[in-house]
Formats: sequence, structure tokens, C-alpha cells
Amino acid sequence: MDERYGLFVPRSPKEACDPRRMALLVYDMQAGILEQISERDRVIGHAVEVVQAARAAEIRTFFLRHVTLPPELMGVSQLRMWRAWQHAERAADVVSPFPPDAAQTQLIPEMQPTSREVVIDKITMSAFEGTWLDIALRDCGITTVVVIGVALEIGIEPTVRHAADLGYIPVVVTDACGGGDTEAAERSLSALRFAGDALLTTAEEFRSVLAPG
Repeated sequence: MDERYGLFVPRSPKEACDPRRMALLVYDMQAGILEQISERDRVIGHAVEVVQAARAAEIRTFFLRHVTLPPELMGVSQLRMWRAWQHAERAADVVSPFPPDAAQTQLIPEMQPTSREVVIDKITMSAFEGTWLDIALRDCGITTVVVIGVALEIGIEPTVRHAADLGYIPVVVTDACGGGDTEAAERSLSALRFAGDALLTTAEEFRSVLAPG
């Protein structure tokens, strides 16, 4: 472990991942979003491995879920975003794609939280913006956030960057993440590697880090 002025500065996921000081963020593993992911089965399989390992190590786990407002309550940024994604000609043509109770909005069966876990709804790309996630993590003394889910190029990259700006050590489990656009997802991973804020790992390495002994 690297150290300066009494601060420990981790170089690797193993050094950063103290189960007492880390949380797992499971990002947008929703039915309607995973339908758009080409490597859906691979992402789900590795995500299940990560969640199971986190539960065995009693790591605090937060599931994120993207929901959308009725168009009557959407502001300019929301209308602009959904107009673009829905290829709508006018803001008046925008529909709400992820109402809270809709089937496509629900977490997939493999990603259902236990009674010791929680689901946080959001309307933003960063899991920290407009939610109580940061308050909860700081209150628990969390210093490292491990991120899995979809989509890399839409919500995971801004969440990881926001986590670093807030002073957390982000750890991205790359094979437990997926993207709707393969090239864009690769660019996101490349950008995160270049920036150096995040530590990148795999599901296998994550499990080995948490393994007893």
C-alpha cells in the first residue's frame, strides 16, 4: 500500500476493497434496458457472480433503477434527451419509456435485492445526482464503490467519474458491465483507464480479492 502524510493510497483493487469500507452499486439491471445490450447473457452471468460474492462478504449493496417522469413533468433536459433517444421530431412526441410500475422498468429476476439491500430510483445518469446515495455511503464510512451493470457509455461512466469527484475510489468490474453500443462502451472504458481515477478489474479477480485468507 502506498502512503503519504498518513493517507493510504491503494494501487490495486485488492488494496482498495476492504469489505468494511466498500459498497457495491448495481446499475440499471432492468428488463427494458438489458434488451438493448448485445452481450446480455455475459453481463448477467458475471453480475450474478459479483453480487453473490458481495453478499457472502456482507458488502453493502445498492441497486440503481432508471425511471422516467410523465412528459407533463419532464423539464427541458429530460425532454431534449428523450427526444434524441426516441428519434422524435418534436418534444410533444416524447413518451415516458420507464414509468416506475412498467414491466420494462423492473430489475431482472437475477438481480432482485434481498431485505438487506435497497433499490434507488433516479432520473439522472449519475447515480449520485439527485439521490440520497452519497449521504448513505458517507454515513457508513464507505471509501470504495464497486460498479457493475449497464450501460457503460450512458450511466456507468458518469457515475464512476462522479464517484471520483466525491472522493470515493471507484472500482469497475469490466466484464460485469455492458453497453448498448459496443464502440461507445469501449471508448468509455478507455477514457476511464486514461483518466486514472478508477481501478478496473474482472469478476474473477473481484471474487479472489474477497476470498477468505
